[in-house]
This record gives sequence, structure tokens and C-alpha cells, in this order.
Amino acid sequence: MDKGQLAEKATEALRPFETANLMNTIQNLTLKQIFTHPTFLIIVTAVFFFGVIKRSKTVLLTLFALIGFIVIARFAMPAPGEELSMKSMLPFVGGGVVIGSVIIYFALIKSD
Repeated sequence: MDKGQLAEKATEALRPFETANLMNTIQNLTLKQIFTHPTFLIIVTAVFFFGVIKRSKTVLLTLFALIGFIVIARFAMPAPGEELSMKSMLPFVGGGVVIGSVIIYFALIKSD
């Protein structure tokens, strides 16, 4: 197999991970589908237990931010074909401020 064929195979294998395809998938998923997917549940559970066992504030805050941004992206992204408006940006901005505030509070202000 020469380099050209290998590059074509790699391109075809990675095509589902293009930004447009990922955004389309995220916009069409429901929160129930995301939070009931076995792979997502296993990863979140493993990271949660690792964070609890190691008492790692960083790991738990990262997990909080990840789940928060999934919820925000689901509610703030406009439906396919709609333009991004100020009304649709408000939940994203508000949620981002809340998540950022919680992370700053627990990471920088609250001491152990």
C-alpha cells in the first residue's frame, strides 16, 4: 500500500470527525441520548471515581465543566438552518459565566 492510498483511507476514516459533521451531530442529539450512551457513562463514572479517590479538585472541576458545556451547547446552539442571534447567545453566555465562576471559586478562592 503506497502513501497515497494510506492517505485516502485515513481521510475517509476521519471524515465523520469533521467540524461540520460534529456540529450537526451535537445539534441533533438530545440530552437523554447523550447521558444514556454507555460509553459516555463509563468514561464519566471512571473519571468521577478517579477524582473522588484521589481527591482531585482539578479532575472534578474538569468533569463539571465538560458536562456543563455539553448542556449549554445543546441549549444554546441554534437549529440547523437558523442564524445565530443574540437571543440564542444569552444561555451560552450565562451558562459560561456560571461555569467559569464555579471553577474560579473552587480552584482559586476556596482553600482546602
